[in-house]
Amino acid sequence: MANIPDDRDNDRYGSSKRDERPGSEKQDAGNGRNAFQDHELIPDATAEIKAMAADGMEHPSTKPVLAGAAVGAFAGWVLPVVGPIVGGVAGAGFMLYKRLRP
Repeated sequence: MANIPDDRDNDRYGSSKRDERPGSEKQDAGNGRNAFQDHELIPDATAEIKAMAADGMEHPSTKPVLAGAAVGAFAGWVLPVVGPIVGGVAGAGFMLYKRLRP
């Protein structure tokens, strides 16, 4: 059989280290928020969109977001279920997210 680690085996992490792995905490100790949610994404995206609207094509995020919208619109045009509008919005949203959270 292959050398596949068993989840039931405590040799790798041990019972005390299992709670110390990144992402294993359920809530931040300080504020009680869920550690798996990004609570600053919406304000960051709003500020980035406002800056893109103010600076136009001079803003460094404008061209990648528009390119993502074009790729998404083409993919939406090719796929029969998704339309070009939905694909364009999804592509632009994905590229904006990748610009905000690399």
